[in-house]
Amino acid sequence: MTSSRDTMAHLFSCFDTMYLVLGEGAPTLTNDAYVIRTYEMARAFGEVALRFREHLVDVETEPLAPLADVLRRAISLDNTGAMVLFAMATVIGPRVLVSLRDARETSDLDEPELGIAVHASQVLVQEIRAVGDVAGEQAPIDDPKWQSDAQSLSADLDMGGNAESFGISR
Repeated sequence: MTSSRDTMAHLFSCFDTMYLVLGEGAPTLTNDAYVIRTYEMARAFGEVALRFREHLVDVETEPLAPLADVLRRAISLDNTGAMVLFAMATVIGPRVLVSLRDARETSDLDEPELGIAVHASQVLVQEIRAVGDVAGEQAPIDDPKWQSDAQSLSADLDMGGNAESFGISR
């Protein structure tokens, strides 16, 4: 069993990575609705990361490489922002949710830590839903290359050992 501190530090790394990469990427995007959604998502994940940081106090962490790589790749593949929001809603978000669930079920988290993990899950679900709302207001993307690129993001994580989650102790 992973220690609760290690689990919390790993989850902090997930949210801090999403906050950093989305915040860096948002100003490079061209679709105004997607820019706003990306900034708002980054802010929400930054607030969650801050909760983890405040709980952990003296945590040092690096961006979680597989997560950061997929987000950066999504930003580079489509400067409108559609790809990075797709990645968050269907590739990364679900894997982080599984990581959060696994942390709650397999780690010895105390009540405050469980509260942070539950809050993180709620924020992530809220952000995934918000992506659906903004995407529903945009024209559908009927481009086979775009769709192939989108599928490759998930395949990259699958091949890297992150088929279902970003793990607890990576």
